[in-house]
Amino acid sequence: MTTLLLDPNVWFAFGMLTALEIVLGIDNIIFISILVGRLPPEQRDKARRLGLGFAMGMRLLLLLSLSWVMGLTADLFTVAGRGISGRDLVLLLGGLFLLYKASHEIFVEVEAREEQRPKPTSDSGTPGGGSAQFWGIIGQIAVIDIVFSLDSVITAVGMVDQISVMVAAVVASVAVMLVAAKPIGDFVDRHPSVKVLALAFLVMVGMALTAEAFDQHVPKGYIYVSMAFSLAVEALNIRARARRKALVATE
Repeated sequence: MTTLLLDPNVWFAFGMLTALEIVLGIDNIIFISILVGRLPPEQRDKARRLGLGFAMGMRLLLLLSLSWVMGLTADLFTVAGRGISGRDLVLLLGGLFLLYKASHEIFVEVEAREEQRPKPTSDSGTPGGGSAQFWGIIGQIAVIDIVFSLDSVITAVGMVDQISVMVAAVVASVAVMLVAAKPIGDFVDRHPSVKVLALAFLVMVGMALTAEAFDQHVPKGYIYVSMAFSLAVEALNIRARARRKALVATE
């Protein structure tokens, strides 16, 4: 163990894998933030912690069953001459679920009438569902966590050999995401236009997962760069709107 801790290559691998896990977790944070926004304020922190805690638990379980995970890459059956593996099925179902959920949320934000929008509620009996709504959202988070975790673990296996380094990187990345999830969620809630952009990002991720299920690899770097550019433009719009409001208030 001491030799492992003193090896600079191990620390380099840990840093690179942690950074990669954080980047791969961005879509997970956005998905959690948008769903948690449907809950009353007093339940949001608990839902974030449960969602990210489940994500970490799923990643660790998959890391501890690597032989089973790698077995998911073996073909189960063939369709039109193309082999379909367990991983392909998980990515396909997860991608379709993400496409449906993100598209539905965009419809609610853009097209649905105000009275059709889900209202944040509490367990005191106000409209919206209370604890049933809370656990329904946690269930949706758990479904997509499985998909993102599988992709994350298979990526980790391709980068690092030591299981201890993988576990440490997963724990460190989830700790960072726990800190970042609340400010990201609050920012998205304050700016509806950013929320629509984030949902569009999830649509792209869903399409990428679906394509990946058919062995059509779409580098996530392209998606992240396009999203970063869109967010930069929207940040300028937000700043411009704030300055206009400030000028109107001083007149």
